[in-house]
Amino acid sequence: MNGEGQTPPAESGHGGDVPANASTDERQLEYFIGLLSDDNEGARWKAAESLGRLGDLRAVEPLIDTLWDDDARVRLKAVWALGMLGDPRALHPLQRLYRIERDEAREIIQEAMEMINRTMSGEQE
Repeated sequence: MNGEGQTPPAESGHGGDVPANASTDERQLEYFIGLLSDDNEGARWKAAESLGRLGDLRAVEPLIDTLWDDDARVRLKAVWALGMLGDPRALHPLQRLYRIERDEAREIIQEAMEMINRTMSGEQE
């Protein structure tokens, strides 16, 4: 497993399963997706945040899986990331999560769903 303090492969030159000729973005994507399953919740949280900022839709499915993480902070960062990505595949899982999360989390989930709906309708922030 990757540790929280490790440098992403794009910077360190280690790519794991990523081919040596992969782009920096590709290496970062694979690195952060891998961190979503790290034992350290801080690493998982940072990975979800980073994937939202990268903006690569290939992160949508791994982030959807992260909606069921044991740590509430990690779940909510995955919610935020999915909102940032704006992919409609996340709507149904977010709706499911909305029904079971505590009230404080529902506002964040609602905002993410609204961000996705705006993206789908072509509106800008």
